[in-house]
Order: sequence, then C-alpha cells, then structure tokens
Amino acid sequence: MADGHSSNTRPAMGNLIDERRLERITKGFANAQRIRILQLIENDPELSLGDICDRLEIELTNGYEHIRKLTIAGLLVKRRQKHFVHHRITRRGEHALMYLRSIR
Repeated sequence: MADGHSSNTRPAMGNLIDERRLERITKGFANAQRIRILQLIENDPELSLGDICDRLEIELTNGYEHIRKLTIAGLLVKRRQKHFVHHRITRRGEHALMYLRSIR
C-alpha cells in the first residue's frame, strides 16, 4: 500500500481482541434455550438445575449441558449448598442479555 502498511497488518498489541475468549462467550448465548435460561435466572436467581428444567420443560441432561456452556462462557456461576447447586447470572450474563435486547 502507499503508506507502507499491508492490508493484512494486525492491530497494535494493545488493541488486540482475544478472539477465542469472545468466541467462547458468544457461543455461550448463541442458543435460544440458553437465552431462556439466562432470562429465567435473571428474574429468579438461585435456581437449581431441576428447577430450571421443570420451568422450561426440558430434560435434565439437556439442561445440564446448556448450563455447563453458560458457566464456561462466564455467563452463570454455581453456588453449592449441601446437595444442591444454585445458579446465578454474572455481570457478563447481564451484559449479554442487554446486548441481545438492544439488537432485537
């Protein structure tokens, strides 16, 4: 190019986006069922897996897998209490829902 920069140059190190991290986050909410789970927990925090599956009428194995992906993405956190695990939306999860609402 005329200015000596190639069109394939990468941004300066301070401006780099961690593409893998963003991919993991967006995949976390790139599913209608996971969006429903986020909204449910946003409105009713501290639900257990069984509660979530009952309310959304989904199988436990399916619900478990969705919650696992939401947790890996940092959109939900788990809190163990004796034999139960309760789920709560994270700040990142709240931001994901705000983003989704802004583009609908």
